[in-house]
Parts: sequence; C-alpha cells; structure tokens
Amino acid sequence: MIPSGIMKPPRGKLSLPIIIITTCILVFVAILYVERLSFPSSKSIFKFKPCPRQIKPQSNDKKADEEVVIVNASSWIDDRFDFDPEECNVANGKWVFNNSITPLYSDISCPYIDRQFSCVKNGRNDSDYRHWEWQPEDCTLPRFNPELALRKLQGKRLLFVGDSLQRNQWESFVCLVEWVIPHKHKSMILGRVHSVFTAKAYNATIEFYWAPYLVESNSDINIIDIKKRIIKVDAIAERAKNWTGVDILVFNTYVWWMSGIRIKTIWGSFANGQEGYEEFDTPIAYKLALKTWANWIDSTINPNKTRVFFTTMSPTHTRSQDWGNMEGVKCFNETKPVKKNKHWGTGSDKRIMSVVAKVVKKMKVPVTFINITQLSEYRIDGHSSVYTETGGKLLTEEERADPQNADCIHWCLPGVPDTWNQILLSML
Repeated sequence: MIPSGIMKPPRGKLSLPIIIITTCILVFVAILYVERLSFPSSKSIFKFKPCPRQIKPQSNDKKADEEVVIVNASSWIDDRFDFDPEECNVANGKWVFNNSITPLYSDISCPYIDRQFSCVKNGRNDSDYRHWEWQPEDCTLPRFNPELALRKLQGKRLLFVGDSLQRNQWESFVCLVEWVIPHKHKSMILGRVHSVFTAKAYNATIEFYWAPYLVESNSDINIIDIKKRIIKVDAIAERAKNWTGVDILVFNTYVWWMSGIRIKTIWGSFANGQEGYEEFDTPIAYKLALKTWANWIDSTINPNKTRVFFTTMSPTHTRSQDWGNMEGVKCFNETKPVKKNKHWGTGSDKRIMSVVAKVVKKMKVPVTFINITQLSEYRIDGHSSVYTETGGKLLTEEERADPQNADCIHWCLPGVPDTWNQILLSML
C-alpha cells in the first residue's frame, strides 16, 4: 500500500517535469535542424521565392547631425535581418506614393551629378517623381542608410563598370552617401574613362569605369556614328586590367547594343578598319561579348575576395503606345508611373535578358543580379526627358517644347537609380 503524503519517485527513474523539459529541448533542436536543411535558395534571374512580410518601424528623422544618422543606422541594421535577398523577389511589387519621404540629396546639394541627370536644376518643376517608394510584394526592402553603406565599404573598393546608365547608378550611390562625410574627408577625381570618389575616413572608394560594351570597340573613347561602330567581341583585357584588386564589382551593358537589328563585330585587330567585320543579330553578338566577359571573370576573379554583381537592363520608354498613351510622344510630359501590373514595353529586350541568364548560369564565379528591369518599367515619369543637355548644351525653351528631344533613356537624380542602389545595399 502506498503511504499517504507526498510521493517520492522510485530510484533510477526521472521525474515527469525533467522528462517534459528534455523532450521540449529535443523537439526544438530538431525543428531548427530541419529548418536549416530545408532553407531554399535561388540563383536564377527569373526565379525567386517570397519572404514573409515584416513590419518595421518607420523613422521620420531627416538628415541632421552625425549622431542622429548613427542612431538611425542601428535601427536600419536590425531591419536588414528581416530581409533575405535570396528569398525575396524585389522585382515583384508596386510603386507607392509617399509624400513624407524626402530624398537624401538633391541635384543642388550633391555637386557630383552630371547636367544630363540634373532635372530640377534644368527646369523640371513637378516633384512627385521623387516621392515614389518601391514596395516588394512579399517582403520589406530596407531604406538606404548612408552610414551603414559606408561601414560596409570600409577599407574596400566599389567599382561600377558599364555605360551611361551605370554612370547614372554610380552618381546616385555617391550622392546617397557623400552628404554624411565632412568636406575635408572626401574627394572626387573625374576622368574621361575612370572616375573615383574617395571617402577618406573610411578608406573606401566608389568608382566608375566607362565600358559601354564591356568588351572593346572602335567607339569606346572617341564616340563615332552608330553605323560605323564595330565591336571587338573577343577583346576585354585592355579594359579589364583596371578592374582587378576591387572588392565589389557592379557591371551592366545593354543600351549601346540597341542601336539596330544587326551588330558589326570583329575578331583580332582593328588594323584593317571596316574590312573583315561580320554582322550578327544583336542577341548573338551580345552573347559572344558576354562570354568573353564571363571567361575573364572566371579566370581572374577570386570569389573569396571579390563580389560580382550584374545590373539587369534599364528600360527605355521611347514608345508611349506601350503604356496606352496613344496621343503621346515618348516619355514627354509623363508625371506618374504605369499602374498596369507586370507592364513590359518594347524598350526591354527579353532576348538579351535570356542571354545574360544563360551565360551567368554556366559561370564558376557567383554573379548576383540586381534585378531592376521590371520595377523600372513602370517609371515612365522618372526620365530626364527634356530637362537635360545634348551635345554638351542644355536644351533651350524652344527645344524643350519639342517632345522629340525627350531623353527617355537616362534618369533624373534623385530618382529611380536610388532604388537600384537601395537593392544593391540590401545585398551587400
């Protein structure tokens, strides 16, 4: 018979509470292990898996003194843990108007913006295009924090390589960070081919290298008529020798390839002038050149020391019928983004995007895509339009009145390229 009072567990047996606690711990560890094993990833330019939407606190603090920037940086750093670039498809989303958002810079406050992109200084009066915020469908994209960007770049070189759209992105990145650096701790050296912004206090550089085709051509430096351009699809070494010793490389090449249905290409020397060139359909010539670039990356770049990014094509908006404006001309006088979901115009060649995806897929060195094409497709309002220069001269009032003079390729700064760099920073 069991005596009355408190029961004592028999010797050699564990008490019930200990068994329960031990079981819970084992289950918890097992769940973590399964989660780790089943964690999906994607390297495709087209295929992504959504990440859960995270609710993050929004800061209304504007740029002020350095202490405020650092405080905000800590909250933004926390947000980064909520964002996983491998799982979040930033290309799927929508532009949301937010008048409370103030750009981190202007084309007046930042001294490094080309007149080609300085829309406000060039007379653009509407401002809504500066207050659209990209919101991915299934996750939260952290806002650009200049202090965090500089910390990530400390002791490093960031080099943008490509055409004038890449220069557009480079100038955006410089302007996003330069305002938090005291004047005496920063410098800019502008070159015809290679330009370098230095953040001295961080021992960091943000650089741009002009290479519109990535490979060599007879129009890289001294630009000639489109019909006379010949691309040397097998030659890259002369340009690429300037891309070594860099910590972060960001490439692009697209708009210069869209000069016609066929491209003149050549192997070997340009000594024979136009003799011996061969014409290819644009996607074929592009593929030949991109393979040369890929071979150089695989044979030269150490992925343990250098990260490689590729910015997908920036869309052109030269045909207003694409977005249903049958009476319009190009992007002239457009002041709002396209609302139609998945809008895709004739200014983005899916054949080129397919070539990039296939070439990169076969590379040994990992290349991360900055997938800007779809989100930029909506932004017919963000281009320089007639608030730009041509031939080194600003358009006159009379020239601005002519829609045919609208630049619907490049982007106003501040503007859409700031979002490209927001994505880039989130991936670093």
